[in-house]
Amino acid sequence: MKDITDLFSEAFLPVKALLFYKSTKDQSFYVESHDLDKTGVATNVHPLNERESLDLGSKLRASEDKADGFLNHKALLPENLLWYSTQIDGGAMWYTQKMRVSLLFTPALSIPDGLASIPPLLWKASKTGLQVWALENGTRPQANTILCLAPFFNVYADGCVCMGNVSIHISRDCSLLDFMELWTKYFFASTFSHLLVDKSPVKTNIVQLWQSLVGSDRAFPMNQLKKSKSKLSDISL
Repeated sequence: MKDITDLFSEAFLPVKALLFYKSTKDQSFYVESHDLDKTGVATNVHPLNERESLDLGSKLRASEDKADGFLNHKALLPENLLWYSTQIDGGAMWYTQKMRVSLLFTPALSIPDGLASIPPLLWKASKTGLQVWALENGTRPQANTILCLAPFFNVYADGCVCMGNVSIHISRDCSLLDFMELWTKYFFASTFSHLLVDKSPVKTNIVQLWQSLVGSDRAFPMNQLKKSKSKLSDISL
């Protein structure tokens, strides 16, 4: 017979009770909070305040997300991963090396679609949004690493990306590796169409830059990157 003693080794003790009162006149509710002592006797009876409500909601959502397996990862963490959180408002931050990718442009830009070299990038994503910056080199960024503006259209000065024509769907049980891969695919599947900053995010004309890179074997000119006002530590939480 299987020993099930361990199943009873963890005890859960009552520490708080909530009483819900419904108005006899309308559909409004009043919630009363009762702290419970070791004997289960109610103490410190008071209306449930906003801080307690937010704390309770956060714990419930975090437990639900944990049960769903959001950003679950059972192997060694990827070497390019910088940070990740499985909380309800969590996400991940990672970086990528120089690479050649397929880029899409709206016809109005007069830039052909095709393969082009891009610089090292820093990525930060949640379930619903993405931020992207460029890096001056491919070494692992540190807290004091100064970030560069992403040399793309559709990106704001704070790194936030307008995904345009791409429909985003991150499942509640999306694994860490799938999460990183999906956001990378979503970004490059979006059609670049317009600038979201006052000036070019690179030191030269951005249209001419991509016209010269797409379809060629040229490496991305790193000297054309513009530094932003942010360091990694500014955006890492």
